[in-house]
Amino acid sequence: MTIAVCPGSFDPVTLGHLDVVRRARALFDEVVVGVAHNSAKQALLPAEQRLALARTALAGLDGVRVELVGGLLTDFCRDLGAVAVVKGLRGGADFDHELPMALMNRHQTGVETVFVVGDPALGHIASSLVKDVARHGGSIADLVPDGVEAVVRAALGQVPAPGGSNG
Repeated sequence: MTIAVCPGSFDPVTLGHLDVVRRARALFDEVVVGVAHNSAKQALLPAEQRLALARTALAGLDGVRVELVGGLLTDFCRDLGAVAVVKGLRGGADFDHELPMALMNRHQTGVETVFVVGDPALGHIASSLVKDVARHGGSIADLVPDGVEAVVRAALGQVPAPGGSNG
């Protein structure tokens, strides 16, 4: 059985993330979505909440489970027996950002990184942009799975955006 890890901070989980996980699942027997801490970013949502949202969003998708990454991604992959890390790409800037990490992961444990090109219709969706839109009062209902907008609004101390039905 081939296992791949699809890591990210998922702060919050987006429709773009779900697209990449579905594509990865078509390539591997099992995909473990690894909710990780990104030391370069200040998370809006605590790890346990990001984990719960991802689990809810991916519930019912056979061969996919969501786990918390407690340390190095390479250790997480080794413990699972994963053969690959799957990362979604929206464009060239994503590749430039991901390549050094892919090379470091391979250097540390030999685990390969598989880049999956996301759906171009979702290419504008990034967690950081989703949070920015929400911070400024815009609706994010069509960018995130059901229930996520309400959690993001609560974390920002806001009420749901007018017309938003995502919560």
